[in-house]
Amino acid sequence: MAITAKDVNKLRQMTGAGMMDCKKALVEAEGDFEKAIELLRKKGQKVSASRADRETSEGSVFVKTSDDNSAAVLVALNCETDFVGKNEEFLNLGNAIAQLAFDNKTADKEALLSLQLDGAPVSEKITEMVGKIGEKIEVSQLIVEEGEAIVPYIHAGNKLGVLVSLKNTNGVDVSAAGKDVGMQIAAMNPIAVNKDEVPQDIVAKEFEIGKEQAIAEGKPENIIEKIAQGKLNKYFKENTLLEQSFVKDSGVTVGKYLDSISKGLTVDAFKRVSIG
Repeated sequence: MAITAKDVNKLRQMTGAGMMDCKKALVEAEGDFEKAIELLRKKGQKVSASRADRETSEGSVFVKTSDDNSAAVLVALNCETDFVGKNEEFLNLGNAIAQLAFDNKTADKEALLSLQLDGAPVSEKITEMVGKIGEKIEVSQLIVEEGEAIVPYIHAGNKLGVLVSLKNTNGVDVSAAGKDVGMQIAAMNPIAVNKDEVPQDIVAKEFEIGKEQAIAEGKPENIIEKIAQGKLNKYFKENTLLEQSFVKDSGVTVGKYLDSISKGLTVDAFKRVSIG
């Protein structure tokens, strides 16, 4: 049967696929729109499979937060090039996936990929997009955070996102303070909220490094451990959030900054996601 330009445009409007791809699919499907859509999906699956080994070092992070700031979801959607990462369709897909994850309160990537988005599983929607743009696309990270006050921070370029969970807010608006702390986390990349949360294997390793450095410097044996402890304390100050010098005022730590906003205000947890 003859495939008209109107038919091709209709399929293009339905799928967002390229004009020539739509025409080929309609010809192969003998004018059956549903079959043509399935063919386009299959094309996407083939593209996706053929690019399975490609690196997805570009993309964007997307955040959805509840009205009362008690919950938030952060999704990282990766692609191969910065050009695609800024594409409107790619951004719309990322926002839709993040909203779906938030609405369903799912922190499991596989569960998210099986959820229905506009009549098809998220995995199929991603495959369709792969078919359209010819790049590998994947949900690389999915973070769900709940707490007294969750404040998101998205760094310029949308390639780095942070969720900060604050507690002891005492009814104070902590959104500005939360963004300040999010900026701190984005810039300084702390490994834990405080020294008590630093994994013991890291503590032991850093202590041993301190001892070896002291020995190499020829320090007396009776003060080796004391020197190592001092070096470990310095490590905590540089690498744990509440002990770090505040980036906007190096005269105070992050912990003291928060306490100045509201007595007892502190960070309960944080998550940092970076693309590339």
